[in-house]
Amino acid sequence: MRKKGRDWRAGAGAVHTYSVLCKKCEYCDFLSAPANPAVRQSYVDRLVEEICVLAPNYQQYQATSIFIGGGTPSILDLRQIARLMGAVSGAFHLCTDAEITMECNPGTLTGDKARALYRLGINRLSLGLQSVKRKELLLLGRIHSYEDFLKSYDAARKAGFSNINVDLMSALPCQTVKSWEDTLRQVAMLKPEHISAYSLIIEEGTPFYLRFHEDEMARDRGEQPLFLPSEEDERRMYELTDEFLSARGYRRYEISNYAKPGFECRHNIGYWTGKEYLGLGLGASSLIENTRFQNTDEMDVYMRRPFARLEEEVLDRKEQMEEFMILGLRMTEGVRRQEFSDRFGVEPEVVYGPVFQKLEAEGLLRRTEDRIVLTKRGVDVSNVVFVELLL
Repeated sequence: MRKKGRDWRAGAGAVHTYSVLCKKCEYCDFLSAPANPAVRQSYVDRLVEEICVLAPNYQQYQATSIFIGGGTPSILDLRQIARLMGAVSGAFHLCTDAEITMECNPGTLTGDKARALYRLGINRLSLGLQSVKRKELLLLGRIHSYEDFLKSYDAARKAGFSNINVDLMSALPCQTVKSWEDTLRQVAMLKPEHISAYSLIIEEGTPFYLRFHEDEMARDRGEQPLFLPSEEDERRMYELTDEFLSARGYRRYEISNYAKPGFECRHNIGYWTGKEYLGLGLGASSLIENTRFQNTDEMDVYMRRPFARLEEEVLDRKEQMEEFMILGLRMTEGVRRQEFSDRFGVEPEVVYGPVFQKLEAEGLLRRTEDRIVLTKRGVDVSNVVFVELLL
């Protein structure tokens, strides 16, 4: 959101919807669960109530972006989606050019629904493909095929959408460098405006963790995992992503995100550059005036009290500096010196001088007259760099 009457951007708004997936993906550790039609309707009722009650507290802001995500919001019926959009547009001040994104899983987006979403003012779609290979999709626990994705993608284009993101995932069980290249090639041929390409992370508590825990233990022992790609193949997939997409006109503007010029995701850039954001819905997180808070993640509690907060944390100056620097360096353009100085009243070298010198000597960071950026090698080992930036 952006504060009215001020010429600086102050953040991005979000609407998180409770997952209505029929089947949760094997690798997913996000907050989601099945929900029948009655539960969906009750949840939408509570979410609209939360929007209407809390909005008066944020009338000094203009929403520059809206992100309807979490689970599969596109499975809601059109009446429910229209009600959510009406509540948001009626309760908040939206910029005339606001970026409004909805996450959609292939198979949940028909031609009729795509046209209706476009008419409702949603102007960006994010389609969760992950892979074009049937075997890899099955191993992930995805409920769609590549053919389902193509139908949804075609429906979106015919409906008028000119800003589409496709989510892809590498380092999957049984995936090879060749199959990953096939996925990149087939998706790039469709010419989406944005591609998010992430490496699989096996999280505890997921079915994937139970199935591939032995693989992870073998890798920790320096042995070759049975099902997961080798570290060498995983590294090659990572390098191939940038090489392949860059050659086809996609600019890497963040560690895992690529876009055609002018189609960088405004909403996510808000997160990475420390803008304020308001999350609405079950488990949704917010950052307002250096205070991070999160809604309850228990459905029965949310249904009784949609404004119940799970936790609240006021970030001190040190934590604000850490987040600003670490998140900002995820962007390929890095951190602007002047913005750091304006925000914290001190030059970045005063805080990080010795750390910068160490990282420069190791070839991981580069300083220019106006910016601090990671080198290509620094991006490759960004987690190592980020640890160094903790104060």
